[in-house]
Amino acid sequence: MNTSGPAADDVRADGLRLLPFRGLRYVPERVGSLAAVTSPPYDVVVRPDGLHHLESADPHNIVRLILPQAVIAGARHRKAAVTLDRWIADGILAPDPEPALYVYEQHGDGILQRGVIGALELSTPAQGIVLPHEDVMPHVVEDRAALMRTTAANLEPLLLTYRGDGDGAADVIERTVQREPLLATTTEDGFHHRLWSVTDPADLATITAGLAEHQALIADGHHRWATYLRLREEHASPSPWNYGLVLLIDTARYPLRVRAIHRLLNRLPVADALAALGDSFRVRRVEGPLPAALESLASAAAEGNAFLLTGDGSFHLVDRPDPELISRTVRTDRPEAWRTLDATVLHATLLDHLWHIPDAPEHISYIHDTAAAVEQAERRGGTAVLMHPVREEVVRDLARQGVTMPRKSTSFGPKPATGLVLRSLALD
Repeated sequence: MNTSGPAADDVRADGLRLLPFRGLRYVPERVGSLAAVTSPPYDVVVRPDGLHHLESADPHNIVRLILPQAVIAGARHRKAAVTLDRWIADGILAPDPEPALYVYEQHGDGILQRGVIGALELSTPAQGIVLPHEDVMPHVVEDRAALMRTTAANLEPLLLTYRGDGDGAADVIERTVQREPLLATTTEDGFHHRLWSVTDPADLATITAGLAEHQALIADGHHRWATYLRLREEHASPSPWNYGLVLLIDTARYPLRVRAIHRLLNRLPVADALAALGDSFRVRRVEGPLPAALESLASAAAEGNAFLLTGDGSFHLVDRPDPELISRTVRTDRPEAWRTLDATVLHATLLDHLWHIPDAPEHISYIHDTAAAVEQAERRGGTAVLMHPVREEVVRDLARQGVTMPRKSTSFGPKPATGLVLRSLALD
């Protein structure tokens, strides 16, 4: 294998090893439309009404596999496995005839994104090949592991980024998108999706050689990566479980957007949240509507830690924390860039010290969509803590140092649509 170095665009002794696989895909003639059977990633489908909407879009929507519904967790996972087997038997899903890497393109909202989907050889963070940048929640990993274990499938690709240097992989991608795609669809968010298979041995070798010179940053899918590693340990090597389904994007060519993930404090009313701050932060009421309030947040975030609290029909800008309080509540054995992250201050100073809220699902929900966070806070009588996004270079620099950010610190996008290509480990 080629070599790659300690930074994401350097050369290392062990780099990315991406293998072709027989993709499991929907048969277009057996479903209403490809758009109707796709879904956002499992952790973006945050609201029951969103789940019901997807389930009703088509009886074969992929959400029935990634978020199966049953009272008992084990029953949910078995239900997904039975559904997957039935869909394959009925010809709803069918494997491609030969192993392939898949070029995937998304286009919409001013963004063009292209990358390669394949089965990536797994590695631990200590190996420095795939770098996580966020902590994970054990109960989520346990749930995802049970689902993957029961279905014996990777149902949706993780989103990984690397910094290419004009290697041959980019050339293959650009040539491939000139051909007719395997599939093309437009999802209800207005994004256009296209997928091509790459099966030519020379092209596959070129992509493999190019990627072997790099390491990657996990942009989205930390819990699923941790799940991959857990399941690998359960199976003797060599095994299909040594690999996991990923989408690799060269962000030197196709930069991603980095958005914040907001917190919904289900049991803390806004009035109580503000009262508990005392003189520890500056608190100001800012004018809405939501876009205007977010502009106020962005201005304050340019000068230091800042949060926007809402849920009572108003917007409250919280910034300028007491430096002495920060020094007492934020751990000192991490780099300054980590100590000054908004997510660090939120969890260490606000949630743990001032609000005394445990990081448990019944207390805190993590929501990607800003408007949804506000709406749910108002409906539940809780507090939405709206965050400002972290710059990608900060994320990458911390990951290079082996420092993970608080969980759910970032949301890279656009995320790949779930349901365009699956990986069944039974086919490997």
